[in-house]
Amino acid sequence: MKLKKYAYIETFGCQMNERDSEIIGQLLGRADYLPTRDLDQADLVVVNTCSIRAKAEQKVYSLLGRLKKYKQKKPSLIVTVAGCVAQQEGEKLPARMPQVDIVVGTQNIYQLPGLVREVEENKGPRVAIDLSKSFVIPRHLPSPLPDSPVFSPRERLFKKFVTIMQGCNNFCTYCVVPFTRGREVSRDPADILAEVRVLVDNGIREITLLGQNVNSYGLDKGNEHIRFPELLAAVAGTKGLKRLRFTTSNPKDLSDELIRCFIEINILCPHFHLPVQSGANRILKKMNRKYTIETYLERVAALRRARPDLALTTDIIVGFPGETDADFEATMELLEKVRYHGAFSFKYSDRPGARSAGFDNKVDEEVKGERLARLQARQNEISQEVNRRYVGSRMEVMIEGPGKGHRGQWSGRTGTNQIVNFPAPDQLPAPGEIRMVQIEEACLHSLRGKLL
Repeated sequence: MKLKKYAYIETFGCQMNERDSEIIGQLLGRADYLPTRDLDQADLVVVNTCSIRAKAEQKVYSLLGRLKKYKQKKPSLIVTVAGCVAQQEGEKLPARMPQVDIVVGTQNIYQLPGLVREVEENKGPRVAIDLSKSFVIPRHLPSPLPDSPVFSPRERLFKKFVTIMQGCNNFCTYCVVPFTRGREVSRDPADILAEVRVLVDNGIREITLLGQNVNSYGLDKGNEHIRFPELLAAVAGTKGLKRLRFTTSNPKDLSDELIRCFIEINILCPHFHLPVQSGANRILKKMNRKYTIETYLERVAALRRARPDLALTTDIIVGFPGETDADFEATMELLEKVRYHGAFSFKYSDRPGARSAGFDNKVDEEVKGERLARLQARQNEISQEVNRRYVGSRMEVMIEGPGKGHRGQWSGRTGTNQIVNFPAPDQLPAPGEIRMVQIEEACLHSLRGKLL
């Protein structure tokens, strides 16, 4: 009789990492590892890392430091580092932290079961971080069925991420993604559609298509490959799929054809995450973003003409090297012009290998903090003002389950990606079910209402 083996997976960073952790979980499941959320029970720990921002990387090293104690108590414990920090640090990781047994890069996660087996056979630390120009995203990994063990605690059995491409060709000066995930590689559309079909056949009702820049899907394959708008239409044609989303987009590649998808594809959710990063053209040029604020605002206007109910969110970096008070004020003015539903905003931090790490005129940390606080305070006000527009309306909500707040409260999500909380009815709806909710109150980060 085989002894049971348990794997603990911790994920840091973006949705791409969440999907990669899901794939890692599937691979380890095939290698007879069961999931656990108890570090004391774990025989294998995978830390799937992010190095986009300094704070995320600091959390990674903090966890790895704690794992040293677990390794001392259980020497057979296999500690694995995956993701962008693994790609970035490579062989330096086990040299710096001897508790690390495996370092596996972003293109190499599919090798993980073999690497684990080699460590189990006492073949020493393993490092796999090669980035290949000929890398092909593997054809298909079936996701766990509803009755299968799930590795990610954030997993929902009615919605899934599907990777459509990997890597990035944009080389924004603050970003390490082209170096940690390689150049853009578009996945075969037939493989994407096959995965979506399997998911929908097993009860998945909402799909989010993932890529570093989905707008450039297919451009790396030449003229014979379909482009992103065509892929969206093909996925939307999957019988049984109720909602379709995508992320993330670079404004420079936002085409009229993609904008028309919000008119022509009825299950495409009216939510668009369109990172702007700064409201100042001078800073955008230093960031190598390849668009101006004028062209960005024109694309926003075109989106809203096509879909007036569109919810727009963004990313903003505060305190990029050389950012002046006037540059920051331009970003504040942009908030007033666009009036985003929400914004993910961060203080700039140097990242190893990024060009901007070598730029002069770094902004003082105290100044960055003051600017970020001011921007977030104003965006919070705008978000609540925008949310108030929904009070009195009826909105379709996809049920997610019990809410995180008061007992007896359930929650769901609108097509505009807003959380709606409501009192649990006597007959509880199933997660993934779409129901109508009367909106009665607007909060900062959510809406409240009653199920109809």
